[in-house]
Amino acid sequence: MADQHVNQDVREKDFENGYHLDSNTDPETALRKIQTSGSISISPELFEKIYLSPQNKVAGELRKTFGNPTPLALGGFLLSLTPLSCDLMGWRGAGGNGAASTGVYFFFGGLLMILGSLGEFILGNTFPFIVFGTFGAFWLAYAATLQPFYNAYGAYAAEGQPASEGLMEPGFNASFGFFLVFMGVLCFLYMILALRTNLVFFLIFLFLVPAFSLLTAAFWHLAEDPVANAAKANKEIIAAGACTFVVDMLGWYIFMAILLASLDFPFQLPVVDLSRFVKGASDIRKKKEQNLSA
Repeated sequence: MADQHVNQDVREKDFENGYHLDSNTDPETALRKIQTSGSISISPELFEKIYLSPQNKVAGELRKTFGNPTPLALGGFLLSLTPLSCDLMGWRGAGGNGAASTGVYFFFGGLLMILGSLGEFILGNTFPFIVFGTFGAFWLAYAATLQPFYNAYGAYAAEGQPASEGLMEPGFNASFGFFLVFMGVLCFLYMILALRTNLVFFLIFLFLVPAFSLLTAAFWHLAEDPVANAAKANKEIIAAGACTFVVDMLGWYIFMAILLASLDFPFQLPVVDLSRFVKGASDIRKKKEQNLSA
């Protein structure tokens, strides 16, 4: 009877997801329940911290079979954006829009984020799958633009001039600015969608929107007059770097929070779950049904 009473305190039966461990369960008891029970679910708050996605129903046991791809994608993002932020702000004489880190953008930002995106796809986590996939493609596209082989700026250089002259041509700067505009639009949409995840993830997109806006302004000012607007464009690039540096700090924070939760550390970093304030459509529908049946 005593053991039965403990079991009732520790876990709650969910007929769709198996057993659900409550927040007061100690690690040893949790491990014993996982070993002896057919199916264990984690709380929505913990799930959203680990996967950056609202908890959803998927077939099979893939989340118990495969590792969490979210930190891998975040690591690739951070190891690309953090040095780029320092380059944009011109720290220690850095510059060139981060061209020195082209290889990093290919193999950290591009490769790791695409791999992380595929991992999220396999696990059925749609939102991080889309976010990591599009940002992985961004890093690959940005690296390719900086790579002379792809002739992105060389195509704008006058005949007989070196390819680097294309970087100062109005056509190149105006055209590349449109890419940055729509990256800002994408981040704005992600910011709204992140209201169903956590505060840190929301703030990341909140600061990415002005960062892309400032970069767009810099490229368009250079397109208008690269000489007269050089100082103005430089200030906008520095401001964009400052915004992305805030994103970096938020990203490192949530990266550490996810790893701490994944390893069941005795202390955790709060990320402020927003899904309790922005309820899902299924939650609202279920509450209405409960009110009608009451």
